[in-house]
Amino acid sequence: MTLAEVVLGAAFAGLVAYALFGGADFGGGVWDLLAGGTERGRRVRDRIEHSIGPVWEANHVWLIFVLVVLWTGFSRAFAAAVTTLYVPLTLAAFGIIARGAAFAYRKSVSTPGMRRLFGAAFALSSLLTPFFLGAVVGGVASGRVPPGIAEGDVVSSWVNPTSLLGGSLAVLVCAYLAAVFLCGDARRDGEHDLADAFRLRALVTAAVAGAVGLAGIAVLRADAPELFDGLVGRGLPVVVSSVVAGLGALALLLTRRYTAARIASALAVTAILIGWAVGQYPYVLLPSLTVEQAATGRSTLVALLVALGAGALILVPSLVYLYVLFQRPVGLESHE
Repeated sequence: MTLAEVVLGAAFAGLVAYALFGGADFGGGVWDLLAGGTERGRRVRDRIEHSIGPVWEANHVWLIFVLVVLWTGFSRAFAAAVTTLYVPLTLAAFGIIARGAAFAYRKSVSTPGMRRLFGAAFALSSLLTPFFLGAVVGGVASGRVPPGIAEGDVVSSWVNPTSLLGGSLAVLVCAYLAAVFLCGDARRDGEHDLADAFRLRALVTAAVAGAVGLAGIAVLRADAPELFDGLVGRGLPVVVSSVVAGLGALALLLTRRYTAARIASALAVTAILIGWAVGQYPYVLLPSLTVEQAATGRSTLVALLVALGAGALILVPSLVYLYVLFQRPVGLESHE
């Protein structure tokens, strides 16, 4: 494994972390949107707010990490992507800002109208942001981001079948992860009826995501043939492992083994991302820019790797402690 591949692997690990933790965060907003009216959806929204409130800002650390590593270590690919895909990236950035502001202000206003306004902004941003991020992945995976500054089409690079598939799957995966995580949180705090409600949401979302994924095979074959060939070739074992982990997660949900279901669900999503990376390897930008071609100089990569190692000694234990701390059982006020 080359130095460039090690650094890119670190960025990919950050992407996986963002997909899991940030994805569940966004998914909570999707369920907030679908919770129902003010009174009917109050307990669901309180459950979501209680679960994501302590960690929602920390989850975006992973996104910043990925962007910094790509910007510094693979500036050629980064420049090509952000100048071609600046429309969905800008919309995603606005979504993250609007979502964070709405989540914070919703708790500080007292009038029903303002709470509904900020609640709607939070929920809609939670739905649209992962869609735009998934569309960006679709643009890269389908080979619509050529090397060079603004060489790709600013519209067709993300308005295409693969990007639509990527955006849709991103929303569904976020909603699924959130439902699985919320099952365990609700049961831990004694809200067994909410745990069952989120369990049903997780099962239904998994079925829909599976159907979209199966339909997506035909989309990739027609619209992203290089990626499709990689997925059914060297990436096939990873794809199969994702399916197996996903089916295992469903079985665990059916038997209400929520902690194990979290692990299996995380493995399934991780395998999907690894499958994409393996299917696209050795290219950062299909079909011509390889990892080695995109990487900056060796001295920059070495300095970046040293900085990442030093930062990880502080960041990783802090985040682990944060997540563990807020997984302790805490009673909630009853709204019945």
